[in-house]
Amino acid sequence: MENVIAVIEKVNDAVNSFAWGPIMLALLVGTGVYLTVRTGCIQVRHFGYIMKNTIGTLFKKREKDAGNNLTPFQAVSTALAGTVGTGNIAGVTGALFVGGAGAAFWMWVSAFFGMCTKYAEIALAMKYREVGEDGVYRGGPMYYIRNGLGQNWKWLAAIFAVLGGLASFGIGNIAQSSEIAGAIVSLSGAGAEAAPTVSLIAGIVLAVLVAVVVLGGVKRIGQVTSYLVPFMSVFYILAGILVIVLRIGQVPAAFVTIFKSAFSFKAVGGGIFGYAIMLAIRQGFARGVFSNEAGLGSAPIAHATSSTEEPVEQAIWGVFEVFIDTIIICTITCLTVVLSGVDLSEASLAVYASKGAAAVAAFNSILPGSLGGIVIQISLLFFALSTILSWSYYGERCWGYLTKDNKTVKLVYKLIFICVCVVGATGSGELMWDISDTLNGLMAIPNLVALLALSGVVAKLTKDYFGKLKK
Repeated sequence: MENVIAVIEKVNDAVNSFAWGPIMLALLVGTGVYLTVRTGCIQVRHFGYIMKNTIGTLFKKREKDAGNNLTPFQAVSTALAGTVGTGNIAGVTGALFVGGAGAAFWMWVSAFFGMCTKYAEIALAMKYREVGEDGVYRGGPMYYIRNGLGQNWKWLAAIFAVLGGLASFGIGNIAQSSEIAGAIVSLSGAGAEAAPTVSLIAGIVLAVLVAVVVLGGVKRIGQVTSYLVPFMSVFYILAGILVIVLRIGQVPAAFVTIFKSAFSFKAVGGGIFGYAIMLAIRQGFARGVFSNEAGLGSAPIAHATSSTEEPVEQAIWGVFEVFIDTIIICTITCLTVVLSGVDLSEASLAVYASKGAAAVAAFNSILPGSLGGIVIQISLLFFALSTILSWSYYGERCWGYLTKDNKTVKLVYKLIFICVCVVGATGSGELMWDISDTLNGLMAIPNLVALLALSGVVAKLTKDYFGKLKK
C-alpha cells in the first residue's frame, strides 16, 4: 500500500508542477488582467453599484420562489457554499507556512483580477445556458464552450466536464471531509488510538447528512445553503474581528510584514536567490484560486440555475463572492496567523497534524483558553459541509453533460459521491490536498481558454448593461 501511495504522490507532483507552473500562473493572472481591461475595470468603476445590488439586496424583502430553478440568492448561496470552504482556513494557513506571510499579498492580487474573471464566467454561463426537460436551467463552462465557441470545440467542453467531474471528488469532497473528520476528532478530545474510530463515525454521519440533501436535487441544495452560508460566514467573520481587535496595536506591523515578505528576494533554506518571492507568488495564487475558485469554472454552474434573466445582473455577484471570500475571510485568517507570531516555515508546519491544526494554534495563541480551537473547528465543519453540498451538484452537472443527463448515471454518481465522504474522512489529508490542487489547475485550463476566446462577448454584455443604466 505504501508503494502505491508513493507512486501516486510522484505522479501527482509531476502533473502539479505543470498545472501550477509558470505557464499556468501566467494564464490565470493574464486572463484576469485582460478581462479587467476589456470590461473597463468593472470591479473598481462599478464597485459601489455592485455592492448595492448584491449584499445591499439581502436586507430587502425575500425573493419569490423560482419553481424548479433557484432564486438569485439561492444560486449565489450555492456558489458561495462551494467557494467558502476549508481553503479559507486550512488552505490559507498552509500557504503562509510554505510561502511565508507574503503569500497573503499575492492572494489579494489574484483576488483583484479574479473578481473580473468570475464575473465573466457567470455572464457567459447565463448567456449560453440551456433549459432541461425538467425546466431547470443548465449552464457552466461546458455549455459556453460548446454554444459560444461552436461545435468544433465540443472536445474542449468534454475535457472540462471530465476534469470537473473528477475534481468534485477531490476539492469538493475528500479534501473537505478529511478536514471535517479532523475537526470532530479535535472537538471530541479523542486520543491517538480512538481517532480512527471517531473519524470513521464522523464520515458515516457526514455521508448520511449529505445524502439527505444531495438526493433532494439542486433545489434542496439551494435551500439549505441559503441558510447555512450566511450563518457560517458571519460566525467566522465576527470571531476574526474579535481576534484582530485583541491585537489591534500589532495590525500595522502585520501588514508591513506581509508586504515585505511579498517582495523578499532572499534565498530560502540555502536555495536559489529570489526563491522566496517565487514561492510566495505560487502559494498565494494557488491558494487564492483554491479558495475563491475564480477561473476554475465551478461557480458558474450554480449561477446558471438562477431565475434571473439578465446575465450581468447575476454576474456582478461574482465580484461580491471573490471580495467576501478572499479580501474579507481569507484576510482574517492571514492576519490571525501573522499576529499570532507562529514561526512561518514549512518545517514548522510539519509539527502540526494538519493545516487546520496549525490554524487552531494561531487562534488559540490570541483567544483565551481553547476558544480559538473551538471557533476554528466549528467553522471548518460548516465551511467543509457547505462545499461538499455545492460540489456534489457541480459534479452531477459535469457527468450529466457527458451522458446527456442520463438519470441512472447521475444517481450512480450521487451514491459514489456520498460514499467518498467516508473515504475522505478516514484517508490521508495531506495527499488529498495535493491531488485537489492538481485537479484545480487542470480544470482551469479549458475554462480560461474559453474566457479569453469569448472576452468580446463579455465586453459587449457589460457595455450594453451599464450603457442602459446611464440612460
